[in-house]
Amino acid sequence: MSRPLWQDGPAVAPDRQRAHRRLAGLVLLLASLACLAAASLMLGNRPLPEAVLWQALWQPGDDLASTIVWQFRLPRTALAVVVGCALGVAGALMQALNRNPLADPGLLGIHAGASLAVVLAMSVLGLRAPATLALFALAGAAAGSLGVQLLAGRAPPGQRRVRLLLAGTALSACLASATAMVTLFDVQTFDAYRFWIVGSLEGRGLDVLGTTGPLVVLGVLLALSQAHALDALGLGDDMGQALGQRLWRVRAVGHAAVVLLCGAATAAAGPIGFIGLVVPHLVRLIVGPHWRWIMAYALLAGPVLVLGADVLGRLIARPDEIEAGIVSALLGAPVLLVLVRRTTGGAR
Repeated sequence: MSRPLWQDGPAVAPDRQRAHRRLAGLVLLLASLACLAAASLMLGNRPLPEAVLWQALWQPGDDLASTIVWQFRLPRTALAVVVGCALGVAGALMQALNRNPLADPGLLGIHAGASLAVVLAMSVLGLRAPATLALFALAGAAAGSLGVQLLAGRAPPGQRRVRLLLAGTALSACLASATAMVTLFDVQTFDAYRFWIVGSLEGRGLDVLGTTGPLVVLGVLLALSQAHALDALGLGDDMGQALGQRLWRVRAVGHAAVVLLCGAATAAAGPIGFIGLVVPHLVRLIVGPHWRWIMAYALLAGPVLVLGADVLGRLIARPDEIEAGIVSALLGAPVLLVLVRRTTGGAR
């Protein structure tokens, strides 16, 4: 007897199972993020028991626990989530636009431009407030990215990606040299700059979050709007155009989103490396080469890694702490070596 037309065919069940597994993965990431957020609020120089934390959150007062939670740990935790979202989505977007598994947001000159702007603000203007430095870092990130685009110039579609990476590497080296020269002759600026450059979430208040948070939201929305087009772009320029995609618009919107996301993240916490590189690879192991799912997972996996690095840095050096940027570099460097070996091995 033939199967009724309304019944699911044999190919539908695996698709549903795959979708259910992906949704379960998102729920697991969300639960992990909630656990890490709770740990971030509880752990530090002065650990807070669960009951004390709960009372400080829901019945804040003038006591020490409420001050610690609301003035220090809650802004720090929220900033880690925002920075992680920005870096995770920006890393996935960079690798999709360049079709390069080793592409990193720092290759666009964003980190180097932000670093030079912060150093000049400290040395020339004598600024030290984190919120003010965040504005200068954001402007420097945008200027660095614009400089890379101008250096790359107009190029045939097949050469555009290579020229962007070469221009980004060259300009980043020049800006890093200028930053080193400024800090070499200004000891006070160097002392303040070395705390910012390692990528730290400590000492940032809600003013920094208010400055950079809206930019991250805008960047995420722009990135998600291009997720469907990125699947077509991954098939090649010719196939993407045949499917009706305007590649110039996809790349323009994508690069604008990367600048907003990386510029805001760097302005808020300094250059935290390897998050944008590692997150897309970890996500692809779970969801495959589907950019809509990769973006959704990166939106949660990025905060999990950044917040995890921040919490781990507080645990392994108690009562002191290690900055999140250093912990992420220690964890991300071995992953980068594995990726390079796999990439070069597959190219042989």
